[in-house]
Amino acid sequence: MQIILLERVPKLGQMGEVVTVKPGFARNFLIPQGKALRATKASIGDFEKRRAQLEARNLERKQDAQGMAAKVDGQMATLLRQASETSQLYGSVNARDIAQAFTEAGISLDRQQIRLDQPLKTLGLHDVPVALHPEVEVTVRVNIARSQAEADIQAGKLPPAAEPEDEEPELSLEEELAALI
Repeated sequence: MQIILLERVPKLGQMGEVVTVKPGFARNFLIPQGKALRATKASIGDFEKRRAQLEARNLERKQDAQGMAAKVDGQMATLLRQASETSQLYGSVNARDIAQAFTEAGISLDRQQIRLDQPLKTLGLHDVPVALHPEVEVTVRVNIARSQAEADIQAGKLPPAAEPEDEEPELSLEEELAALI
């Protein structure tokens, strides 16, 4: 199916290009999302009439995204989850969880903007790409920990906890045997 793109679509094309895609992709995603129109003579003519307006709207959205990028880039959100001793989560952290954590921190992100190839399943610091606009992408950090204290240690806000020192000095094997007799 031939469509004309109304905005830049990653891995597909730029605004105004006529591309061929599978019919289901066009009908189920691109056309309902307002990213494309069927490429008929009438729609191509209509697009050429509205091209300046669409480019101006795209430029305005891009500038808003760049302003937001300056605020969001490098920010960190902390998620507290249960995990095993081997640092494997008992669940996973997905795009919805990350978006909710940033929204609670005062930065509004939509889950569709977060680009995760697969859910996060381990404790630690993770860099996650966020697409604020098709042409503007930033990276945020997600800190997954069991407790707030552990999250602060991972983030470098607190020094690592020192191992508790034993009150009794270690005895050699001979001294232990002598103490038992």
